Amino acid sequence: MKQKLCMVVALVLLILTLPETVLAASVPLKVGDKSWKVKVTQQKLNVVGITTEITGNFSKDTEKALKDFQQKYKLKVTGLLDDATYQKVVNAAFEKEAIRGVSGREIITTAAKYKGVPYKFGGTTPKAFDCSGYVQYVFAQHKAKLPRLADAQCLEGIFVLKKDLREGDLVFFTTYEPGASHVGIYAGKDKFWNASSHGVMLSSLKEKYWSEHYYGARRILAYSNNLPK
Repeated sequence: MKQKLCMVVALVLLILTLPETVLAASVPLKVGDKSWKVKVTQQKLNVVGITTEITGNFSKDTEKALKDFQQKYKLKVTGLLDDATYQKVVNAAFEKEAIRGVSGREIITTAAKYKGVPYKFGGTTPKAFDCSGYVQYVFAQHKAKLPRLADAQCLEGIFVLKKDLREGDLVFFTTYEPGASHVGIYAGKDKFWNASSHGVMLSSLKEKYWSEHYYGARRILAYSNNLPK
């Protein structure tokens, strides 16, 4: 009995020490909630043709939009943002907005052409680039449109785990401000092209600085064996 009691106490203590994001990961969001997950969902709902505000605030309007989506995609109609609904929304949007007709290898080849171009905050041309200006320019050479800023680029495509990165994925870092404030293009083998303070260069995810400031990754290229079902 004493042993069982100790196990229960240990379990409770473990739960209490878990990060809030872990504990809340599977809790459905509802009207009145506010989070980045709500904002991403709102953006992706608009992509699939269900119009709603993009504020990050879970409003009655968002609830109605979710019900419309759930009904259209044969999910349980609750108006709640649960994990299944969120993933379905993201995948449905990716089917529509994923960049087709260009491979990750082609993107990396283009990215390498600008090695050594100097850095300039606000730079968007081969005369000088900032990080997001460089990424936007590289993709534009393949007629692929991306938003101008890193935090907006971070809302594109689908989330990718570091272990699943592929050439052409976007990798993001938290540097001079919270959130996604630096972006690069994954080149394979833990390397990525980016416009840093030293100019356009090939950096490593294993470098201490980049490893400590890693924020996440997004896939924006459509691969024949990678589109959501």
